[in-house]
Amino acid sequence: MASVHESLYFNPMMTNGVVHANVFGIKDWVTPYKMALLVLLSELGRAGAQLGLLERRRLNRLLLPLLQGPDMPLSRLRKAIEESCPHLAGSVHIRLKLMAEGELKDMEQFFDDLSDSFTGTEPEVHKTSVVGLFLRHMILAYNKLSFSQVYKLYTALQQYFQNDEKKDGIDESDMELTNTEELEGKMEKEELDAPLREEEISCNGPLSQKQAEYFLSQQASLLKNDETKALTPASLQKELNNLLKFNPDFAEAHYLSYLNNLRVQDVFSSTHSLLHYFDRLILTGAESKSNGDEGYGRSLRYAALNLAALHCRFGHYQQAELALQEAIRIAQESNDHVCLQHCLSWLYILEQKIFDSCVLLEHSVNKSLHFGLPYLASLGIQSLVQQRAFAGKAANKLMDALKDSDLLHWKHSLSELIDISIAQKTAIWRLYGRSTMALQQAQTLLSMNSLEAVNVGVQQNNTESFAVVLCHLAELHAEQGYFAAASEILKHLKERFPPNSQHAQLWMLFDQKIQFERAMNDGRYHIADSLVAGITALNSIEGVYRKALVLKAQNQMSEAHKLLQKLLIHCQKIKNTEMVISVLLSIAELYWRSSCHTIALPVLLQALALSREYSLQYLASETVLNLAFSQLILGIPEQALNILHMAIEPVLAHGAVLDKGCAMFLVAKCQVASAASYTPQKKVEALESAILNLNEAKTYFAKVDCKEQLRDVLYFQARLFHTLGKTQERNKCAMLFRQLHQELPAHGVPLINAFK
Repeated sequence: MASVHESLYFNPMMTNGVVHANVFGIKDWVTPYKMALLVLLSELGRAGAQLGLLERRRLNRLLLPLLQGPDMPLSRLRKAIEESCPHLAGSVHIRLKLMAEGELKDMEQFFDDLSDSFTGTEPEVHKTSVVGLFLRHMILAYNKLSFSQVYKLYTALQQYFQNDEKKDGIDESDMELTNTEELEGKMEKEELDAPLREEEISCNGPLSQKQAEYFLSQQASLLKNDETKALTPASLQKELNNLLKFNPDFAEAHYLSYLNNLRVQDVFSSTHSLLHYFDRLILTGAESKSNGDEGYGRSLRYAALNLAALHCRFGHYQQAELALQEAIRIAQESNDHVCLQHCLSWLYILEQKIFDSCVLLEHSVNKSLHFGLPYLASLGIQSLVQQRAFAGKAANKLMDALKDSDLLHWKHSLSELIDISIAQKTAIWRLYGRSTMALQQAQTLLSMNSLEAVNVGVQQNNTESFAVVLCHLAELHAEQGYFAAASEILKHLKERFPPNSQHAQLWMLFDQKIQFERAMNDGRYHIADSLVAGITALNSIEGVYRKALVLKAQNQMSEAHKLLQKLLIHCQKIKNTEMVISVLLSIAELYWRSSCHTIALPVLLQALALSREYSLQYLASETVLNLAFSQLILGIPEQALNILHMAIEPVLAHGAVLDKGCAMFLVAKCQVASAASYTPQKKVEALESAILNLNEAKTYFAKVDCKEQLRDVLYFQARLFHTLGKTQERNKCAMLFRQLHQELPAHGVPLINAFK
């Protein structure tokens, strides 16, 4: 056995029986756990043909995570082996017991016998296989130990085995004191606690370089694709601090720390970790050249670029611009076109905060295609489509552009961008008011993600695209009155994206909005008012708008008008056209309630012009319905009926259930008002048609539990039945009206002073 002088390595130490040094010196070392794995491999070779095909397959599948993963207690290792082959688990335990309770020479003989696995014309293990490389690393690491280190390793093995024996003794005493039901509960608890491996990692000293690399790559993949299966931010940071304690220059650990700090929005720690990552990247010698693409200049420019992205994410646009200018300067000096294209994309994002310009983005897309950067080109096309959607471009042109980007995705197998593209289509159809098309796109993405596995046991269904689509799906179900289904979707979202995850704010906002709409429909304005604070915290514009809706419902007209005017000015400044139109419609309703009907018309015409200019079909239809209501109030119901036929079809096809009910109620009002000038026979037909429309409106309102609108419909139906002389139907409607009228606050029956 050759000894290794410990002073050759930085920070050499011996902890928990683990003989190790810094990863720059020794990449792997022998631990009691790895000795248990060596015993398992030895017994597996001895068993040979005695093992069945199914047992051998199970053991082969088990070996790779055992070899790559961190050290674990012997009890957990035995349990894992027992699940695959109980007979082999007993042999491993007996072999370890003989070695731990024997003498030091037994352990030495064991390592000497390991070399026999490679001998013979048909060796048990090939030298270049995964198992063969592991055996050779362990034999080499053991041969490098000094005598004192070998003795400490043997002592650690005895302690490792004794800890398992003590645990078995405690378990046996517990079994004698507990009944069968308590034992089953304990086993279930142990199975639930099994994935918490961070405690086991910490108590077994430092990881080897290969174990550390496997741990980092696994956690980074989980953070990207399935954050819920990754360690919690606190646990992951604890493990990273443990890694960096033994090797402060481990660059990849600093970068994972940067990603972990982004999860909790810690700007100071994330900046600190990012800078340390690029510093260590240069110090490790991976980028030791002073020029060219592989020099430390590359690290410097990408460090500045990542720093700019970090500041942009936290809203520090001035600092982001300075860092981006530094990255552009270094990239130009090094003639790095790839880095310059990334800088150009981020420059567009920064300038978008100031003014809308497609020039930079179009130039970035063309250059990215020229330099063979399909990922960056596709992201540019997605951003361009999003900007032009907000600018009111036709939907067919946007879908053609997305089709071109989809060709890039499928050609280069960019699965993540395929998901983003489908989520983008869902959002665009929602923006244009085509809920059926949005539902189709959402279901397409959900079906795709349920089939595509990114890694073993991990599916790429916890990305931002998946969260966006599920949120739209929940809102679509809520709009159609399927609140139970919407609750199930939100429950699923809460499980997939816990409150501490980075995409949790998406479902939080949609959850609050759905609860707000239900409270408003049910007339519980105090509950709706309590939800405004939560919506404002997640989206200030949505919060202010809903506060104005609550004030309007509570008949606080002046306060609501002031709030809406301030919101209108702000939304016009930031060019949020969709919200501008919604605010204009609410202001028009305030004018109706204040009997200023003529003042409401210019406001509605302004909203109609904006909705048509920006191709917002559903908002345009809703604006036309409001114009029809204005004409009804002004005494021209025939003209109102004529324009209703223009707008009611999109509402019935793509609108929410509440809007469908309001539209049918408005049609019935216009029919009744127009019937005043008809002949008696034609008037009866018009009133009967109005009753049918009221029945349809009543069905829609009942679906969303909108009691105030139901009360108005019942009152209106009772009056029509009375006019037609149908006493039985009139009495039934009157009875239902009285029941609702006693439940709701009495503030009159507003039949024609409000559209909704």
